Amino acid sequence: MSKCIISDSTCLIALDRIGQLTLLKQLFEQIYVPTAVHREFGKKVNWIKVTSVHNPIAIKTLMIQIDAGESEVIALALEMQDCVAILDDKKARRIAQDIGLKITGTVGLLLKAKKDGLIDKIKPLLNQLNDAGFHVGERLYQNALRLANEIDEP
Repeated sequence: MSKCIISDSTCLIALDRIGQLTLLKQLFEQIYVPTAVHREFGKKVNWIKVTSVHNPIAIKTLMIQIDAGESEVIALALEMQDCVAILDDKKARRIAQDIGLKITGTVGLLLKAKKDGLIDKIKPLLNQLNDAGFHVGERLYQNALRLANEIDEP
């Protein structure tokens, strides 16, 4: 995974709600958010760099299908090229993949944090995310547990 990420507000809000926002700082050297995401998140965090997107046409084109924050994440990832886009919305992820961007999501970050030894288990954090209103679907939940070697095999 890249040393640079561009995050959507969903990830920031979800990690903040479960007290794990600093995982981003531990996992990556540079964390960027576009201005729309900064507005949606609503908090100033000194180690997150707020960056403007320079291509308004890309944003307007993307906003036909997805919201402003996700549109700006994708547009900024296109401009910065070697950054991973953090997107949790299924449609936004599909668009980003279709145009060749590297992507991950909140659950993917938790898996990386476990792999890097920053957290011991992801299951309690997945449960906390669900309790905090960030819906982790059953299929994603089970797949994440399997990838983290936290699933009980029969």
